[in-house]
Amino acid sequence: MLSKKTKYAIKALVILGKNMDQPPMQISKIAEAERIPKKFLEQILLDLRNAGFLYSKKGAGGGYSLNRDPKEIFLVSIMRITDGPIAMVPCASLNFYHKCDECHQETTCGIRDVFVDVRDATLKILSETSIADIISREQTLIHT
Repeated sequence: MLSKKTKYAIKALVILGKNMDQPPMQISKIAEAERIPKKFLEQILLDLRNAGFLYSKKGAGGGYSLNRDPKEIFLVSIMRITDGPIAMVPCASLNFYHKCDECHQETTCGIRDVFVDVRDATLKILSETSIADIISREQTLIHT
């Protein structure tokens, strides 16, 4: 299941992507528009800024804006920043691998084998879907 932290991060990036030609957005405006708790959003935006996705400006006219083109921000990166591993079991993870304590023989584990396939399919979709794609999908859904 997608965590609220990841969902809120995506929502914030989408609204910032839609408003790229505008001045930086204040946290309170993003929180209100997307119905995200402000304190929670502050931490999420800080994580995204530290990862290089956002630019922040303090003072009058300050706020957050995208530091990259929405076409270059992929869901896989956002999920790894906000939640860590993509794989559903630690033994199937590429970046956060950890052997399962109860496993006797990983190479013959049917559970691991299935979840490696799940990981690969999930990674394919998340690695090919950008914030620009989500914005485009929303526009299509609005006009259908």
